[in-house]
Amino acid sequence: MAKSSADDAELRRACEAAIEGTKQKVVMSIRVAKSRGIWGKSGMLGRQQMAKPRVLALSTKEKGPRTKAFLRVLKYSTGGVLEPAKLYKLKHLSKVEVMTNDPSGCTFTLGFDNLRSQSVAPPQWTMRNIDDRNRLLLCILNICKDVLERLPKVVGIDVVEMALWAKENTPTVPTQRSHQDGPVASRVTESDLKVTVEKELVSQAEEEDMEALLGTYVMGIGEAEAFSERLKRELLALEAANVHAILESEPLIDEVLQGLEAATNCVDDMDEWLGIFNVKLRHMREDIESIETRNNKLEMQSVNNKALIEELDKLLERLRVPSEYAACLTGGVFDEARMIQNVEACEWLTGALRGLEVPNLDPIYANMRSVREKRAELEKLKSTFVRRASEFLRNYFASLVDFMISDKSYFSQRGQLKRPDHADLRYKCRTYARLLQHLKSLDRNCLGLLRKAYCSSLNLLLRREAREFANELRASTKASRNPTVWLEASSGSGQNANAADTSTVSEAYGKMLTIFIPLLVDESSFFAHFMCFEVPALVPPGGVNGGKSGYDDDDDDLGIMDIDENDSKSGKNSAELAALNESLQDLLDGIQEDFYAVVDWAYKIDPLRCISMHGITERYLSGQKADAAGFVRLLLGDLESRISMQFNRFVDEACHQIERNDRNVRQMGALSYILRFATLATRMEQYIQGQSRDLVDQAYTKFVSIMFVTLEKIAQTDPKYADIFLLENYAAFQNSLYDLANVVPTLAKFYHQASEAYEQACTRHISMIIYYQFERLFQFARRIEDLLYTIPPEEVPFQLGLSKMDLRKMLKSSLSGVDKSISAMYKKLQKNLTSEELLPSLWDKCKKEFLDKYDSFAQLVAKIYPTETFFSVAEMRDLLASM
Repeated sequence: MAKSSADDAELRRACEAAIEGTKQKVVMSIRVAKSRGIWGKSGMLGRQQMAKPRVLALSTKEKGPRTKAFLRVLKYSTGGVLEPAKLYKLKHLSKVEVMTNDPSGCTFTLGFDNLRSQSVAPPQWTMRNIDDRNRLLLCILNICKDVLERLPKVVGIDVVEMALWAKENTPTVPTQRSHQDGPVASRVTESDLKVTVEKELVSQAEEEDMEALLGTYVMGIGEAEAFSERLKRELLALEAANVHAILESEPLIDEVLQGLEAATNCVDDMDEWLGIFNVKLRHMREDIESIETRNNKLEMQSVNNKALIEELDKLLERLRVPSEYAACLTGGVFDEARMIQNVEACEWLTGALRGLEVPNLDPIYANMRSVREKRAELEKLKSTFVRRASEFLRNYFASLVDFMISDKSYFSQRGQLKRPDHADLRYKCRTYARLLQHLKSLDRNCLGLLRKAYCSSLNLLLRREAREFANELRASTKASRNPTVWLEASSGSGQNANAADTSTVSEAYGKMLTIFIPLLVDESSFFAHFMCFEVPALVPPGGVNGGKSGYDDDDDDLGIMDIDENDSKSGKNSAELAALNESLQDLLDGIQEDFYAVVDWAYKIDPLRCISMHGITERYLSGQKADAAGFVRLLLGDLESRISMQFNRFVDEACHQIERNDRNVRQMGALSYILRFATLATRMEQYIQGQSRDLVDQAYTKFVSIMFVTLEKIAQTDPKYADIFLLENYAAFQNSLYDLANVVPTLAKFYHQASEAYEQACTRHISMIIYYQFERLFQFARRIEDLLYTIPPEEVPFQLGLSKMDLRKMLKSSLSGVDKSISAMYKKLQKNLTSEELLPSLWDKCKKEFLDKYDSFAQLVAKIYPTETFFSVAEMRDLLASM
């Protein structure tokens, strides 16, 4: 064949290098363009995608006596090097089709029967020209004929035309050689073109016959279409001859038809038999299904009966009342030794009643007659047991308290204070704590009467203990009674200076609280837990008042567990807390009277001890923060109010004593209550404890307010000496309270108030003395000041009474013998002053005030009368300093 530019030695070497290692020999390689068509509606390939350069290589591989043929597709890598892309086995080649939609005839497809998806259009290969196409297709057909001994279907190309092209483009005639396996076309290779000629498409004999056939016709290469039309007519004639031959074989066809009819009859019979068998099988299948249905129903009925028996057995077990529990609930005793049996019976009864309730019992059982009857029987057992247990506990509480009251050794006696001890009482009560828990779960209403019975009995014991303890406490406390009159004018000044020590009174009150407040808190806590109140712990961490309560019997721990965990975890219930406080009122009511008696007794001995008692009470009150110990807080609050009331009573009486000072008699010097207040305040400061500062400060405020108001009223009875009287008393107030005012803020406030009043009184009194001695001098200055508001300074000397002559007369009368006038001021200041220690400071104030006024006068005169000369300020200052 002629060599094409698409198939050259360099391309073949590149292909052999690409498949090196596969032991395959490249027979032919050629450049092509690959595109992929799209199946159209007519089944033809439609438009093509963009073509890609590829190389198709035909290769063979010897494997023993057989030879395998392959079609390889190679593509160019990024560097222009060929690399294998796809591999097809020619034994699967089933179709070679030249595309009719390509006018050049250079595009064809290869169909393989082993492709996975036949719905995908096969790739289309486009050659450069018809010669390249024919060379490739001819090589493929030769390999398929010689190696595979079969030819693929060829569509769109004339085989005869292909043979003619091969004849024209083959420069050598292939020779035939014998081989053991039969004739095989030898490969003739032109050394100069180095082109491998494929095996012949037809044998030598066939070629000679074809040439003889073609020789009968005179036509060139341009008469191929006429030749093709003639072949088609001859083919039709041949087919007609075949049909005629078939018609001539009619007897054979009749025999075949008879055989077919017999076979059809057999098939019909077989179909009828199969129909009969199908009906029988259907009936049999229905019978089997019916049997299975009945069997399933029987099995279900058996399972249901078994489950029903089990449920009935469980229900009967629930409904059964054990004889030992029934006897215990209806007629058992409540001795301590039998409490375990009673508790077990309660637990069983509680569980049985809950087991018959709807959440725990299937609702379909709830209305059964046997369940209703059993529930009624259990309710009757519950009411009987609750009634018997409640009656026993009420009598038991009363008997315990009666036994303790009848024994005088439990209480304080003459000469012996005894701390109340309820350890044995609580131990005996804790024996029945578990029983109370079960009574609550069975019938909550029964607890009301039990709580009242317990409160009533224990209230008698607590009041008896408090009364005996308070009586003996007062009898054993020795203290001299201090007078309640502190600020009365008629009492001597040193009457209260050395008051008796009454600290034992407040100590006795503190002992009363120390003993009984923890006791009452513990009793409240024990009562709340023992009587099953759903409230938090009553005693705060650390005990009462931040310390131990003094009772080591562990009263809060009842040694029981909550039956209902939900009850224990529920928060504070306002209704339950209100019920608890109401019961605590019944438990502890009346005991406050004995505390009041101790407070009143202490007040009579020393009213000022109310201050220390108030502090003690406030300290205990601040320690009671638990919500459930309400009554104890109320008791402490009432005690605090009682103490405050008694102390306010003392303050009011002292205020009345201040107001009762005689206003009709002229008062001289410092009043007595001014001097005594410092002693009273010092004593009150000694008694302050804890939070009683507010109480004392309120008393200070009331005292000093009344003192100052009364002082002003007394001073108004004699206006001539009012300022002297006020400054002496305010000075005495400051001198007596100087030390206390440095540490007590409230007294410091009144100290500053007295200081301001003192300064004002001093200023008024000194101004009066100065104007008395130098009246004309300062009146002349005042007239000038008044005129300066209306006229200029240079016109003042021309006013009536203000001329220079008038100025000289006034200076001569006022400043001649000025030293005598100043001495007269000093004598007048000393004359009516009763406190000699105040005179130096007052005289210094007087000289300073006079010098300031004279300085103002000198400046005014120098401004209005600049030519006049008079006694200078410096000379006046030296004169005052020398006196």
